[in-house]
Amino acid sequence: MTDAKLRLVQALVDAMPDLTLGQLHWIHRVVEVFSTDHRFTVTGSDIFDETVLCSFGDAMRVHHSFSAEPFSKDKFEYVLVKVLKISGRKATLAPKGNPGHDITVDGVKISLKTQADKGIKENWLWVSKFMELGKGEWKDNPADLEGLRQQFFEHMKSYDRILSLRSIEKGPHWKYELVEIPKKLLALARSGTLEMKVNSKQTPKPGYCYVSDENGRKLFDLYFDGGAERKLQIKNIVKDQCRVHAVWQFLIPQE
Repeated sequence: MTDAKLRLVQALVDAMPDLTLGQLHWIHRVVEVFSTDHRFTVTGSDIFDETVLCSFGDAMRVHHSFSAEPFSKDKFEYVLVKVLKISGRKATLAPKGNPGHDITVDGVKISLKTQADKGIKENWLWVSKFMELGKGEWKDNPADLEGLRQQFFEHMKSYDRILSLRSIEKGPHWKYELVEIPKKLLALARSGTLEMKVNSKQTPKPGYCYVSDENGRKLFDLYFDGGAERKLQIKNIVKDQCRVHAVWQFLIPQE
């Protein structure tokens, strides 16, 4: 046992007698969760090593000690920065409300996403809100989609990488994965096929940019969500074109 660990153990032991029964209950709950089966895996990641992998996974287990809801984006941002800093990396949160990157790690700006929809598919990614589309001309002219697509490319200039934390399976057996969506893949939208849904009752009219490879295999769709939403979604991203950095599987026992 290291000196640092010994100090923490002693500090906890010294604090125990002064804790209330309720406080001891919550501590016992976390200890109980930590003792259950789990499997954390990292594969060739330049962001996660074993220490960061385990620290992040344990933070998710603490969260699920008290919640049946998937890890939210704000927790993802905060905890990722925290565990990276603990491991000696330089990591900072972007200012609240920043329209571009969410965190900076060793000088690299990163946009963070989460996915936890009920219909999640393991081999296809969906970003329900990639960005807002509040600027530019957008009514019912199919040519308007050109400007919206250009907004997408301009938005991606404000960060270097995109990471998505996905809740693949939900309690009591949880499975999360961290997937990087390559900007190089999304850049293929420049040659995508645009289609405005002119028969839609929404104003402005929604539209798509369909992106396939040279063999006609669909890679992803940009969906320009019209009406009051005015946001860009990215649907059906093929996961085998992305990079899986880490996977966390764990059991949260019922109380």
